[in-house]
Amino acid sequence: MQTLISVVMPVFILIGFGYLAAWRGYFSAANVDGLMRFATNFAIPMLLFRAISNLDLAAEYNLAMMGSFYSAATICFLAGMMGAKFLFGRDWEDATAIGFVCLFSNSLLLGLPIMERAYGADSLTGNYTIISIHAPFCYGLGIATMEIMRARHTSKIRIVPKVLKAMFSNALILGIGLGFVVNIGGVPLPEPAIHAINLLASSALPAALFGMGGVLYRYRPEGDTRTILFCCALSLGLHPALTYAFGTFSNISTENMRSVVVTSSMAPGINGYLFASMYGRGLRVAASTVLIGTAASVLTVWIWLGVLP
Repeated sequence: MQTLISVVMPVFILIGFGYLAAWRGYFSAANVDGLMRFATNFAIPMLLFRAISNLDLAAEYNLAMMGSFYSAATICFLAGMMGAKFLFGRDWEDATAIGFVCLFSNSLLLGLPIMERAYGADSLTGNYTIISIHAPFCYGLGIATMEIMRARHTSKIRIVPKVLKAMFSNALILGIGLGFVVNIGGVPLPEPAIHAINLLASSALPAALFGMGGVLYRYRPEGDTRTILFCCALSLGLHPALTYAFGTFSNISTENMRSVVVTSSMAPGINGYLFASMYGRGLRVAASTVLIGTAASVLTVWIWLGVLP
């Protein structure tokens, strides 16, 4: 219970403040959009840039840890896609968007603050390692699959350019990529620039969490109840369970196990809705799953934190 109060609740209280501010009209939709644009296009990419540029790549890129997380994520993507198609009768494009919701856990806005509160700032290295390829991997898999499904009726030669264009116009991926350039190239940054980066990066998570509350206010659940609950079960249950099993089998360290399980136990992120919006597919399921999954994760994250050593 202490973990729920001291670790999980502060994060969701901040989201709740954003939700309340939007609900009561103290923070308009335009304010929410502006705050989220600042967070996702500037502050969070800078946070990722700082983290990746300082990572010890040789030491931190643990294949067993990464394999545990991404194998489980891919299985959940396929399970969500197949379930949407064969259990709920959606077409392949809808099924792909629904699968993406089950794939993209909220590793940034929820995973980082909860991990930091649970295990301290020094525990985040594994999380940043996972996040460094999270957006490229998930968007690459999701966009490639969607374009393959859409190419049933068009030319398949258009798939690769579309995937690359969608990925490299994403601010998060650009921040990660520049971080790798500085890290691998040993590019020195002047001290004033470092201080400016730290100031901007320090605002990322509080701003994003508050803004996320405002965004969630828009996504009132409606219809498709069984599909939404199915997606929540995969994201909050199957993904961390598989990750824990794969991590145990691979004998990863306690620190890495915490990083992969905490990250995989997060609710679907807003990127799931953004992906659905890109293609105009599965929007209602995506929006409602983000809202209901985020609310339910107050309890499920507490349970997973109790399971971890």
